[in-house]
Amino acid sequence: MNLEGDLDVKTRGGLWPGKPPLTYRDPLFIGQLRNHRFPHLKSPSSVCFCVTRLTVTTYNIAIMENVYKMWVEGKEAEGGAEQLAIEDPATGEVFAQCHAASAGDVDSVVKTAHKVFKSGVWSKAPRHVRADTLDRIAELLTRSLPRLIELEVRQTGRAIREMNAQVPTLTKWFKYYAALIRTEERSVLPTVGKLHNWIDRKPLGVVAQITPFNHPMLIAVKKIAPALAAGNSIVLKPSELTPLTSIELGKLMKEAGLPDGVFNVLPGDGMTTGKALVEHPLIKKVDVTGGTPAGRAIGAIAGRNLAHYTAELGGKAPLIVFEQAHVDLAVNGIVFASFIASGQTCVAATRIIVQNKILDQVVEKLKAKVQSIERRMGSPKNVESMMGPLISAKQLGNVETLVNDAKDAGVTIVTGGQRMNRQSSLDDTDFSKGYFYPPTILADSASRKIVDTRIWKEEAFGPVIVVVGFDTEEEALNLANDSEFGLGAAIWTQDLSQAFRVSENIESGICWVNTHHRNDPSSPWGGIKSSGVGSENGIDAYNAYTTSKSTIINYATAQEGLGSDDWFREGTGEVRYG
Repeated sequence: MNLEGDLDVKTRGGLWPGKPPLTYRDPLFIGQLRNHRFPHLKSPSSVCFCVTRLTVTTYNIAIMENVYKMWVEGKEAEGGAEQLAIEDPATGEVFAQCHAASAGDVDSVVKTAHKVFKSGVWSKAPRHVRADTLDRIAELLTRSLPRLIELEVRQTGRAIREMNAQVPTLTKWFKYYAALIRTEERSVLPTVGKLHNWIDRKPLGVVAQITPFNHPMLIAVKKIAPALAAGNSIVLKPSELTPLTSIELGKLMKEAGLPDGVFNVLPGDGMTTGKALVEHPLIKKVDVTGGTPAGRAIGAIAGRNLAHYTAELGGKAPLIVFEQAHVDLAVNGIVFASFIASGQTCVAATRIIVQNKILDQVVEKLKAKVQSIERRMGSPKNVESMMGPLISAKQLGNVETLVNDAKDAGVTIVTGGQRMNRQSSLDDTDFSKGYFYPPTILADSASRKIVDTRIWKEEAFGPVIVVVGFDTEEEALNLANDSEFGLGAAIWTQDLSQAFRVSENIESGICWVNTHHRNDPSSPWGGIKSSGVGSENGIDAYNAYTTSKSTIINYATAQEGLGSDDWFREGTGEVRYG
């Protein structure tokens, strides 16, 4: 499409925070077209265009075709906030736009979800109806895997070999909670006298779920499945960086028969959409996965509203390798624990604590393994690629800052430690266009201890590990527990007694022995210390989406009641209190 006229160019800062403003020298830049009419566009002033060639009087403009909308009341809906530009982290290309919710949108959707909850169409539906719906969601999810995996790879930059392994497992959460509500037993409590006391569990109402960019579908499903099983209505706010597959989940749930308005997706940023959502007085629970500072702020708001709260927050997971470990197995375990998802997981093993007797051996094997990963990095769409980019320029900058701080302090860079700007030897991917950072190992130098640097304490959320040595079991535990966080931890040893002893004393919500990242719907997943409140998965997560209701029935006869239950009767005699 060729157009002549003035183009009001929007700076890159509005679409890509952290990058410099666009100039006329940029080969590709984003603008908004003003004062032109297109009969097929409802709001031309809000449509983004990619300008690919500029002449004195002519602009060649390609309209962004991939536009995603909010998912509200079982259908797509336009949002009132500024649209989100969804970027491919491997190329830096904006490949989609996504509608975002304004504060007014949030208010309207929460109120509607509340009405749906009160109607009882889902909250009071028989258990077998809810269970059957969850099973149908699992079935449809299985059918949709290729399309969802492709989209998840595009928006996250995660290697497709990871997504091919992870995404198919999500059906287990829907199946698990379907089975749980089919088989759940209710307590009948012992009482004195002719009383029958049982405990029921009731859904809370409208719940807010806030999910991060690193595992968009996995973390969403871990929250959605127990909330739906319990009978709640959901308003989900996905990360503004990766909202697309969450919207697709909404469409899939409608097809499975979930009533309209029970599940809603409101993309948007934290300061507008997220804030309005967690502050809403009709929200009865907030379930968030994210950073610790955000978790503290959200928790304070939830507390003011007396809303239930679950938070899975930051981590700085230790991984201890004892001399009794099988070294090759331990090295394989370390690289998986540390570099899956490019290190962008809250349980990533970032502090590797190795017994000094095997330290040199472990470091050499780690170095070889890590360099092998780097050699086989390429496009995330390539099934042979081992690791993808970081999610954004901002996240890349965070990693570079912490690594450079350690470099300046004088620690040893065993391998990696600098942004990738070359072409891939695997498939010629141009790393300089995306946010690629190599798997990196840092260690003590003769003059500087890694434990004295910021990266020992602070969460980098990238493919960077630090390696330290120890002599005694007590020293290993002190190093492992030297953190404000307490989410995941791991131990590698062939000594079973040592495994029990050390795992009992590690300060973490999850501890793996001779493995890592194992995650089952039945197994609680949550942290202690600054890593969060409550847990995902299992019966605990289901119960956290409910409130208990105690019902006591007096089945004594009228004559028995008149004889023992008239507290204010005339005369004396034994009368029951309460």
